[in-house]
Amino acid sequence: MGNTIRSEDVPGNPAFRHLSSIAGIAVDLRYAGPDNFVGRDLYSPLDCAWLHRDAAAAVERAVAWLAQQAPGYKVLLLDALRPHRVQEELWDALEGTSLQMYLAPPERGSIHSFGMAVDITILDPAGRELDMGTGFDDMTELSHPALETQFLASGELSPAQAANRQLLRDAMFQAGFVGIKTEWWHFDCGDRVLVRRDYTRVL
Repeated sequence: MGNTIRSEDVPGNPAFRHLSSIAGIAVDLRYAGPDNFVGRDLYSPLDCAWLHRDAAAAVERAVAWLAQQAPGYKVLLLDALRPHRVQEELWDALEGTSLQMYLAPPERGSIHSFGMAVDITILDPAGRELDMGTGFDDMTELSHPALETQFLASGELSPAQAANRQLLRDAMFQAGFVGIKTEWWHFDCGDRVLVRRDYTRVL
């Protein structure tokens, strides 16, 4: 499986940065509590508020861009480093359902497990999450960026909701992140094939 380290060894590893070292962000790790599609805390006792330093630097670029383009708005990190063992738990939780399509199978692994992906949204100046048309972890087609044009046409997605998603994408893309077709909140830091080849997976 290439280079690997245990989640417990991340805090002493210079390749990783704690989210508290990134100025100007808010953090609400949804898998560290019950507010997720599994309905329970998947992270304790692990501290998963980490990113690879390359992804952390990219988040800083997104923060700087947003501060310039939309003063008072702030990025909210919903998930960062997700250890491979937790990815396996999520996979097992969705076994036998069509929802497994929303997860990378354990044998391939998630880019989250390298600390090179984030789940992210934006808070308005009052600290409220922008309306993106669905919540985080909403496993329906309405969450799919690839289908936004069709949902705009049908009225299921409003122009304001689509604009909010575009603001998030603009902030992330210019910082070096890449989106995916099925989740408006998920961004990989760079090419996932190269990440799997060149970076260290956290177990």
